[in-house]
Amino acid sequence: TKTISKCCVQVTGMTCASCVANIERNLRREDGIHSILVALMAGKAEVRYNPAVIHPSAIAELIRELGFGATVMENCGEGDGVLELVVRGMTCASCVHKIESTLMKTNGVLYCSVALATNKAHVKYDPEIIGPRDVIQVIKDLGFTTSLVKKDRSASHLDHKQEIRQWKRSFVVSLVFCIPVMGLMIYMMVMDSQLSDAHAHHNMSNEEMEALHSSMVLEHQLLPGLSVMNFVSFLLCVPVQIFGGWHFYIQAYRALKHKTANMDVLIVLATSIAFVYSFVILLVAMAEKAKVNPVTFFDTPPMLFVFISLGRWLEHVAKGKTSEALARLISLQATEATIVTLGPDNVLLSEEQVDVELVQRGDIVKVIPGGKFPVDGRVIEGHSMVDESLITGEAMPVTKKTGNTVIAGSINQNGSLLISATHVGADTTLSQIVKLVEEAQTSKAPIQQFADKLSGCFVPFIVAVSVATLFVWIVIGFVNFEIVEKYFLGYNKSISAAEVVIRFAFQASITVLCIACPCSLGLA
Repeated sequence: TKTISKCCVQVTGMTCASCVANIERNLRREDGIHSILVALMAGKAEVRYNPAVIHPSAIAELIRELGFGATVMENCGEGDGVLELVVRGMTCASCVHKIESTLMKTNGVLYCSVALATNKAHVKYDPEIIGPRDVIQVIKDLGFTTSLVKKDRSASHLDHKQEIRQWKRSFVVSLVFCIPVMGLMIYMMVMDSQLSDAHAHHNMSNEEMEALHSSMVLEHQLLPGLSVMNFVSFLLCVPVQIFGGWHFYIQAYRALKHKTANMDVLIVLATSIAFVYSFVILLVAMAEKAKVNPVTFFDTPPMLFVFISLGRWLEHVAKGKTSEALARLISLQATEATIVTLGPDNVLLSEEQVDVELVQRGDIVKVIPGGKFPVDGRVIEGHSMVDESLITGEAMPVTKKTGNTVIAGSINQNGSLLISATHVGADTTLSQIVKLVEEAQTSKAPIQQFADKLSGCFVPFIVAVSVATLFVWIVIGFVNFEIVEKYFLGYNKSISAAEVVIRFAFQASITVLCIACPCSLGLA
């Protein structure tokens, strides 16, 4: 029979549903991978795989190749019975053998492996028989110092701060350069309409003459074929294309490398084509020493980047809010516990501070006033009021006396309590809630799976449509020029009909690309 193992991979850099679909689709193709479930919010992928064929590190590498950040998470749902320890003081292979053989003889230890190079011990045990402290004690008795591998309690992987910063920066850069471009555009449009009015009436007032003059300044040619307006637009467009767009370019390149097309590919296509087309047309005009300034699309990339980086920024802020709630839940867990040893008649013999992970079932834990309950348990001595609002939402403190159950994460108020641990580690109510919230973010609604499927076909479809638009308009233009003439605004009699048709066709196809750009499907 095939053995199926499960691992969790921390995934960063996912922006919308099509990223999720992309990862799932590509990983399902790989040998040895049984199933994969990706949570966009929790930034987590659960993979069931055949360890004989593939390793978790290889799975993370596959995700990395798709252009996302990926790290294998150490602790994944198997909180009970697995122990990672750092062992100091080992000098040679015989030390390793000594530790392994002693542990394997210990009742309740199912599996144990010690690595000399990394000073790590990996122990699987039956929590019903033995606990982490017993294991640590066995190793200490052999004369080695040992401690738990620290788990990352801060839930830093749920933090979207870096992405928020990055998109905010991208948005601000694009906006700074976009405003002047838009200003110039609007100004030119107003001037053009005034000019046409003036031509129509043939009698100009002084203001109109001045207006005409100032628009002439923008249309004035620095070099033959290069107007001030186009030159300024070009200068403003370059930084946006580079600084506002470099992130999109990286993502798009990675997607194309894997023969998938995501939204970044569309954005890059639209902006690059608009930019390159405008640039080439300028060069052509300069080469021809054209009297009439060509129509450029330098206004498209900055405006597109502004809207999209704003969208991404808001999206990450929203995601950050959801994840923040999860991070807050996680942060409610206590980090340390005071374990006490009781003599006859519940007399305190000794107490020690230990990590929460080291608390075992059946331990007696002392909770002082103002302290948090580290684990779920039953009160065996003491009387107090407890604030359980984090679980129940009940603002009034609840009375606890001998025999009552207490919940991990709730706050002890006025009396000191001794409790017997019933649920520890991943089994506490709080851990389960955190797990449920994470799982709720992992599981997908059927409609969402449908949307993911669609967004996979969306990009190639749009590209195809825009290419079709290009050809159809070229055909229409050469067959019946009047139609193009009617719709092509700013058409100038001095350029040849063929060029007008081709320019108009380009404009139409680029417009199709640009409009279909924002990931409305994914955002929705």
